[in-house]
Amino acid sequence: MKLSAVVLTKNEEKNIDRCLGSLDFCDEIIIVDDYSTDNTKSKINPPAGGQNDRLNIKIFENHLNNDFATQRNFGLSKTANDWILFIDADEEISEELRKEIIGLDSRLRVNDTVAYSIKRRDYFWNKELKYGEVKKVRDQGIVRLVKKNSGKWMGTVHEVFYTAKNIGQLTGFLNHYPHPTLKEFINDINNYSSIRAEELFNRGTGTNVFEIIFFPFGKFVYNYFFNLGFLDGPAGFTYAFMMSFHSFLVRAKLYQHNHSKIVV
Repeated sequence: MKLSAVVLTKNEEKNIDRCLGSLDFCDEIIIVDDYSTDNTKSKINPPAGGQNDRLNIKIFENHLNNDFATQRNFGLSKTANDWILFIDADEEISEELRKEIIGLDSRLRVNDTVAYSIKRRDYFWNKELKYGEVKKVRDQGIVRLVKKNSGKWMGTVHEVFYTAKNIGQLTGFLNHYPHPTLKEFINDINNYSSIRAEELFNRGTGTNVFEIIFFPFGKFVYNYFFNLGFLDGPAGFTYAFMMSFHSFLVRAKLYQHNHSKIVV
């Protein structure tokens, strides 16, 4: 099986080496860069002889424009192979997942599966989170390995791969290292909540003060208590609180969109 990887980047100098180091089994790596202003591109193409010098890397610059699905579809259009692995710069392929993907070749010849979900392990404050907000994606996975021309990505910030054909499930894990500091976490949720609020506004979705107050509270209670986030210790509490704050920002910004038409 010939395999392309698509990586989205924007100022990922701290993460890109780890990510690319886990993709050395891919036949082609497509980087879609949102005009990084740090050292991301120089780390992708270092002087000859470095780790990345052995990889077949192609870099394309394309403005994200707050639309992750369009950015992924752009990367998909630049691939040369039939199977594409989508990975973010703050993720890496685990060794067990690497072996599983390499071993897929014989299985693909005898079934009609066109996409595979991959389970993801999230690490926060140097701890693997197993419960709360991340439990669903850890248990059920997200579609990241797809056959070309079998579907497309949709959704601006919570993008999903849509296909009418069969989706399989891999057992190996994708490792995810988001939000290394609280400052970056706050910056991320502020940015993503603005994108999500605008997406909902464009759909004609409304909200109200009751939802602004009680939805984030309910989300925290569900993830921290019912989804056992407390078992992840202080990291689990912080993650549950921050993601509930994200939900508050989405609804507060959506309310502002609907009532003042101010861009937030």
